[in-house]
Amino acid sequence: MSLPERRDVPSIGEVLRTPPSCFENVQGYDWPHHEVTVGPGLQMAYVDAGNPNAKETVLLLHGEPMWGFLYRKMVTPFVDAGYRVIVPDLIGFGRSDKPTDELAYSYSNHVAWVRELVEKLGLTNITFFGQDWGGLIGGRVIAEIPDRFARVVFS
Repeated sequence: MSLPERRDVPSIGEVLRTPPSCFENVQGYDWPHHEVTVGPGLQMAYVDAGNPNAKETVLLLHGEPMWGFLYRKMVTPFVDAGYRVIVPDLIGFGRSDKPTDELAYSYSNHVAWVRELVEKLGLTNITFFGQDWGGLIGGRVIAEIPDRFARVVFS
């Protein structure tokens, strides 16, 4: 079964972004944040921790209504074990852009945006952890590009 193509929203409305000052007092989530452009020019924020040349990558994808902060206690143990760890904030959450047009938040758009993140970062040999909607979104990405994934955990 195939999903409809991502709906490129002609106008995603105004794009909101939570100011960095709102994250200044967040404790236990101090890794540098990066951004990748996905879809129609949206910025998806993510943590990239550990060795960028590690043989294995752990991808931690949150659900609703969370953001990457959910995985703050998992990053260090994976980094210490030698993994590269990627923790994105889905579009609409955390440090990522937040379109005001609710039509932008379709399942197929989220799948396309996460797939774009995986491809743009060149991630392979991925161990995927997906929580709530992160599991549903990630599961579809895995079905579309299975050769990039080695292991899957849903919660």
